[in-house]
Amino acid sequence: MKEINIARAVSERLGLPEKGVSATISLLDEGATVPFISRYRKEATGALTDIQVREIELTLKQVRELESRRESVMKQVAELGKLTPELENKLMHASTLTDLEDLYAPYKPKKRTRATIAREKGLEPLAKKIMSGYMPPACNEEELAGARDIIAEWASESVRLRQITRRTLRRSSQIVSTMVKGKEAELNNSPLAQYGTFRQGVSRMASHQYLALRRAEREGLVRIKYDLGEQEEGLLYKLSGSFMPNRSTPETAKQIETAVKDAAKRLLRPSVENEISAELKEEADKVAIEIFSSNLRELLLAPPLKNKRVLAIDPGYRTGCKVVALDAQGTLLAENVIYPTVPKNDFTGATAVIEKLIRAHKLEVIALGNGTASRETESFLKQSGLLDPKKIYVVSEDGASVYSASEIARKEFPDKDVTVRGAVSIGRRLIDPLAELVKIDPKSIGVGQYQHDVDQNGLKDALDYTVTACVNSVGVDVNTASEKLLSYVSGIGPTLASNIVSYRTQNGPFKTRAELKKVPRLGEKAYELCAGFLRVPGGTEPLDNTGIHPESYGIVRRIAKGMGVNITTLASNKPLLDMIDAHKLAMEGHGGEETIKDIVTELRKPGRDPRTDDETTIFTPTVSRFEDLSVGMRVNGKVNNITAFGAFIDLGIKENGLIHISKLSERRVSSVSQVLKLGQIVEAKVIDIDHDRKRISLSMI
Repeated sequence: MKEINIARAVSERLGLPEKGVSATISLLDEGATVPFISRYRKEATGALTDIQVREIELTLKQVRELESRRESVMKQVAELGKLTPELENKLMHASTLTDLEDLYAPYKPKKRTRATIAREKGLEPLAKKIMSGYMPPACNEEELAGARDIIAEWASESVRLRQITRRTLRRSSQIVSTMVKGKEAELNNSPLAQYGTFRQGVSRMASHQYLALRRAEREGLVRIKYDLGEQEEGLLYKLSGSFMPNRSTPETAKQIETAVKDAAKRLLRPSVENEISAELKEEADKVAIEIFSSNLRELLLAPPLKNKRVLAIDPGYRTGCKVVALDAQGTLLAENVIYPTVPKNDFTGATAVIEKLIRAHKLEVIALGNGTASRETESFLKQSGLLDPKKIYVVSEDGASVYSASEIARKEFPDKDVTVRGAVSIGRRLIDPLAELVKIDPKSIGVGQYQHDVDQNGLKDALDYTVTACVNSVGVDVNTASEKLLSYVSGIGPTLASNIVSYRTQNGPFKTRAELKKVPRLGEKAYELCAGFLRVPGGTEPLDNTGIHPESYGIVRRIAKGMGVNITTLASNKPLLDMIDAHKLAMEGHGGEETIKDIVTELRKPGRDPRTDDETTIFTPTVSRFEDLSVGMRVNGKVNNITAFGAFIDLGIKENGLIHISKLSERRVSSVSQVLKLGQIVEAKVIDIDHDRKRISLSMI
């Protein structure tokens, strides 16, 4: 298949203009990244968004996999001498891998089967005679059984019969689970208890339900089967009728019907059920990964707390609360341990330590981890009166322990123990969530659902892309960014990130973007891909602190010169920027219209961090312990996880509440994200309390 046809296939699947798709494919093949293409090649792509470019990248992979498989199938069939013009045409027009494999099934190398054994006995001619409507008079039952095995295999390889079976199971079957004998107690005491006797139509199966069923089956708690109920006989009748030759006699029809029923039970149903299971799993994975990615994006793009010196606390009971002082850049200034909770309850000593740290290092806010002893420590801090309660931020510490024991943490703090590293991570998450969270495996950050049950390669690819997209949408200060943060910048990766940090350490801060070309192994292509996403605040070139790519600096200078001002005067000057006509300048040959529009946007707020458009939010808990809750109570909370079935709400106590998707709105919604987003402050109503399991059901209604 020619490249232009691949572009057309991708275009048709996505409903995007073929010209833009073709240009995007060419850029991807040249090594360009999704962030670079969507941000700096808009004229070539027709201003496709980053989401559309990402869809092209993923779909291109699928189309090329299909074409590779098509080529392999056609080659193998041709080698068998079976590639007729009719079959070749069908193979060329197969639009999915399923269609392609259906056509290839009769020619695929087979293991030793009942049909193989029958052929070895010379019974294939008999099977062909029966299919032609002729029943030899001298056949015995053993010979007929062998012939039926061959006919059953033919039936299982029939494209039409596979399509009928597939369509019927998709539309009408139900997935039914039953408890494994002897596992009742284990299942009933697990979060999967509701799936012990579960029944749901395949066409209505929710992603989270299917993943939960799969987990329960994998753990040996349930067995799963497909049930057609009363339609079972109807399927068998339809399959037999569709495979029956026109010239069959009552005797041959009986043999064929028996063979087809055997094929349905022994070959067709298991094969198609496995296929549908794979499809359900793929779709469930897709939904779960999309939710995880969306949650991760919200976390990474949470607004930073700029220019604040932070007291960070990793709370605890017996071992105390680890306390660290950080400057506005997250540099560790001091550390200590306090014991304001049980068993010591040393309020006086803890107050003295914190007061001293606040005064010595001019600390302005507190970042408190939300783990063990968090609420008791928060209560102590508010009662101490050392800082305004509005300046106390409770920060998720999910993954902090993973970071503190990581190679990254050991390199950053080689002489500090894991408790100090964990406290620093908590404080830095408040200062700059993106810069700190990129150091942690996204699966350890505590958002999403069934992350250990979905395809791990697909999850990793999606989460890595999400991190990359967030990092590049914000931009990175090349002089302060960690090696890990730099590795996510377009065109850089781990090796160049390490080289950049080494160069910076040896030569001091970068003064311009152009200086990046001096970094070992950072060539012209890498520079082209990364330069626009790296910032050099306070450098010698003011445009280096914007999202304007160096290749467009000449355009900016021509625009400024044409208006009779310099670049410094033009930047942030709304009246002058409002006078710029991007279309007119493009027609005059000053650059691409989309590029000029983006330049104007950047010049309006040079060096702007897009995350600061929102404010860091805190909430005041309504309750302080589980026992304070009662049905009907209104409570304040913060959304800390979103799943396909609902949202988990941090209520300010150890236990989270759950707002099921059916309780989000008076109208039916198809996804939780239509109503809520991660970090959102909500008021909810308690509708049920399970005291034994300590589960809290909430409603937004």
